[in-house]
Amino acid sequence: MLKFKNVIAVITAGVLAFSMAACGGTQEGETPADAVEGNYSIGIIKMMDHDALNKSEQGFVDALEENGLVDGENVTIDYKNGQGDTNNLSTIADQFVADGVDLVFAIATPAAQAIAGKTTEIPIVGTAITSYTEAQLADSDEAPGRNITGTTDMNPIEEQIRLIQEICPDASTIGFLYSSNEDNSVLQVNMAKEVCQELGLPTTEQTISSTNEIQQAVTAIVNNCDAIYIPTDNKFASSMPIVGDVANAAGIPVFCAEQGMVETGGFATLGIDYYSIGYQAGLMAVDILVNGKDPASMPIQNPSEYSYCFNGDVAEAIGVKVPDKYAEYVISPSEDSADADAADADADADAADEGDASDADVDAGEDPELQAQ
Repeated sequence: MLKFKNVIAVITAGVLAFSMAACGGTQEGETPADAVEGNYSIGIIKMMDHDALNKSEQGFVDALEENGLVDGENVTIDYKNGQGDTNNLSTIADQFVADGVDLVFAIATPAAQAIAGKTTEIPIVGTAITSYTEAQLADSDEAPGRNITGTTDMNPIEEQIRLIQEICPDASTIGFLYSSNEDNSVLQVNMAKEVCQELGLPTTEQTISSTNEIQQAVTAIVNNCDAIYIPTDNKFASSMPIVGDVANAAGIPVFCAEQGMVETGGFATLGIDYYSIGYQAGLMAVDILVNGKDPASMPIQNPSEYSYCFNGDVAEAIGVKVPDKYAEYVISPSEDSADADAADADADADAADEGDASDADVDAGEDPELQAQ
C-alpha cells in the first residue's frame, strides 16, 4: 500500500539529484543553472486546455526558468494547443519538425503520439501520459530506447476504488465514464475493472468519442450506478461542470482521478498533482538540452505521492458525509469563487478611489482659487 501524504511537490530521487546539482555544485560534465548559454527552441504541443494540462505546462516552464532557461532570453518557446483535435495535433507536429526545434514538450498521450510519429531525431519530453509502453511510445519505462522520455500520470487506481467503498459503503454498482479513443483512459478503466472484480463490485460504463457526447453519457449512466469513477480523461476533464450538474441532480457522487476535476464539478479524489509532474518533466528537459542527456536512456519518471481532495459543495448537494478524518482535505469552490470576486471588487474600488484622487489633484492644479488656498 502506498503511504499517502498531503504533498504538492512530487519529485523522484533521480530528478532531485539533478536539481541539487543545478542549484549548488555541479557534477562532472554538467552546467550550473546560472551559466546556461546558447539559444534553445522548444515547442510545446498540448492536447487541449483544461486545468490539469495547464498546470503541467506551467510546471514545465517554471522548472526551465528556475534552472536558467528563460523564455525570451536564452530559450524560445512556441506554445501550441491542439484543441482536442488529432488533425490539429498532426499539423502542429509537422510545424515543429519543419522548424527544427531543439526539443518538444508533449502534454497528454495523443499529443505525444502525434509528434513521436513525425520524428525520431528531435528529443521529446512528455507528461500527462499514463503509460508510454501501452501508447507505443517507449520500449520500456526503464529504458525508453527512443527519442522520448518524461513523466507519467498513472494513478493509485486500487486505492481510488477502495476510497469509493469507504465513502459510499452501500454502493453496489460502479459506473465508468471515459473516452474510448484515449488510450490512457482505456488502460485506467481496464485496471479499475480488475480491482472491482476482485472486490466483488459490479460495474457499468458509458464511453464517448467527443465532448459533444458527455451530457448524454452522464444522463444515461446515473440511472444505472451508485457512484461514478472517471480516470484522467482529457475530454471529461475539460467538461466537468457538465458532469457535475447532471450527477449532482441525480445524487450520484463522482470520484475523479485528479484534483482539478474535483474542483470543477467532481466529488472526491486521491490523485496526483499535475504541476509537479510537469515540473519533473521540465527538469528532464534541462538535463537533455544543457547536459546532453539522451532521452532513450532516461527512465520514465512516476509520481510517488498523492493527495486527497473532497468538494464540500458537492458533498452538501448530494447529501454525502465526508468522514472527519478527511476534514483538512475538503475544499469549497463556491466560497473560493466568492472570495475571489470580493477581492476583485475591492481591487476595482481601490483603483477607482485612486483615480478619483488623481482627478482631484489634477483639478486642484488647474483651478487658480484652489491653488491659492
